[in-house]
Amino acid sequence: MRPSWDEYFMEITRVVATRSTCLRRKVGAVIVKDNRILATGYNGAPAGLTHCLEIGCLREKLGVPSGQRHELCRALHAEQNAIIQAAVHGTAIQGSIIYVTDQPCVMCSKMIVNAGIKKVIFAGDYPDDLSLQIFKEACIELVKATS
Repeated sequence: MRPSWDEYFMEITRVVATRSTCLRRKVGAVIVKDNRILATGYNGAPAGLTHCLEIGCLREKLGVPSGQRHELCRALHAEQNAIIQAAVHGTAIQGSIIYVTDQPCVMCSKMIVNAGIKKVIFAGDYPDDLSLQIFKEACIELVKATS
């Protein structure tokens, strides 16, 4: 059976997540407009820096719970990397859809709002209620994927 567009892009998002170098959570993001992929991203250290796979996870060492103290992580989130990749390559993403393996955090939700992304489709939950409030206030459609 042929997958729907949402199923297709969500599956690609899961493949993108396999490139993650995070020890705690593998996350992928794909930005799409008119059923065309504009940019992808996964969570990991900035380009050229040592990955957590090699040096360990500071958040794990400090016992920081998921969804808290994002600043104590050397990695960029998948959504951030996808937005940055679009900017680096001069790709306009306003009016696009972002597919993410997990619900975006509050930091990523603010970036998504300012990037002009109109819809977020995500698979897994993430403990960040403030991000949900930001999406609601910004009138950005937030959809939990069914598969």
